[in-house]
Amino acid sequence: KIKVPNPSDYGIQRYEDVVLTTQDKVKIRIYVLPQVHKAPTILTFHGNAGNVGHCIPIAERFYNDFKCNVVMLSYRGYGRSEGTPTEKGLKIDAQTALNYICNHPILKHTKIVLYGQSLGGAVAIDLASKNGNKVAGIIVENTFLSIPKLVPHVVPQLRHLSFLCTQKWESEKAIKHIKNIPILFLSGIEDELIPKEHMKRLYDFVEGNRKELREFPNGKHGDTVAQPGYFDSIWEFLVKERFIV
Repeated sequence: KIKVPNPSDYGIQRYEDVVLTTQDKVKIRIYVLPQVHKAPTILTFHGNAGNVGHCIPIAERFYNDFKCNVVMLSYRGYGRSEGTPTEKGLKIDAQTALNYICNHPILKHTKIVLYGQSLGGAVAIDLASKNGNKVAGIIVENTFLSIPKLVPHVVPQLRHLSFLCTQKWESEKAIKHIKNIPILFLSGIEDELIPKEHMKRLYDFVEGNRKELREFPNGKHGDTVAQPGYFDSIWEFLVKERFIV
């Protein structure tokens, strides 16, 4: 049985473990961490490795330190969500989670900021490209232009990409459809899986949006989040864009 940590494992007692049914009848799970006051809602998308539970320390920073609402998506085929992961399926899951927020009696009145790491960055970019009127901001860390453009760099590690090998995730195309949404790019320069040039080119593809690229000289694929200044960069972005006032 897969071990999926829950927020109470990290001292967060006020949360909901919610089951959602997608349009193609797959039951997926989300953790909902609500605040008692009006605050932005961070919708998180985890990477290919691990599951939603491994992102709780990040959610804890958003929740406890930044006082944000947090909704954490567990994709189909990951954690305790049903189904088998596919590109189409994960896009449906992301839309389902966003629709939940937009229909929630409290969260629907908040500004929604998407946060995605690696594969999760691709999920966030695709979702924002289709929901420009619902998404207020985007934060992506160490994500790629597309899977086909990533494969030549990671042939030895293909075994770690599992289902992704047959998918495209063309973020370089989707990001050009994002208009008037500020984007923060967080890039680990020492990323051994996704070349830093992918993040730089995604940043360059953004036109007409407020954008910022923060680079972490010692950040690798799995530990950029632990680099000095990482959460300071996020806090400054949230304040500058007036998501937190």
